[in-house]
Amino acid sequence: QVQLVESGGDLVQPGGSLRLSCTASGFTSDYYSIGWFRQAPGKEREGVSCITMRDGSTNYIESVKGRFTISRDNAKNTVTLQMNSLKPEDTAVYYCALSPRSHACYTIQWEYDYWGQGTQVTVSS
Repeated sequence: QVQLVESGGDLVQPGGSLRLSCTASGFTSDYYSIGWFRQAPGKEREGVSCITMRDGSTNYIESVKGRFTISRDNAKNTVTLQMNSLKPEDTAVYYCALSPRSHACYTIQWEYDYWGQGTQVTVSS
């Protein structure tokens, strides 16, 4: 049974930083991709970033480039999303998800088969 557990969401002031973690278990292959998605109140869920566990290839949406960094720890099956220079518009529930695609990743929801429960990120003064 595949499980994804997110952690790290919190309340932070604008300009602050947070680090989200996603730990995967139960997937039968060592090679897969992890994506981070977010859903703000009243809005559609959107992809934020993703990474392949095989070689660390990454993808980011334009609005987070230069502020967010995704990284992986294969030994721990963990992916981290470092979020800096946070803005109020980053406020959302953040979800991590697993895709069996191993050679490239895309921030497209239908690519992902397994989802975590979400963690709340609130950016407010």
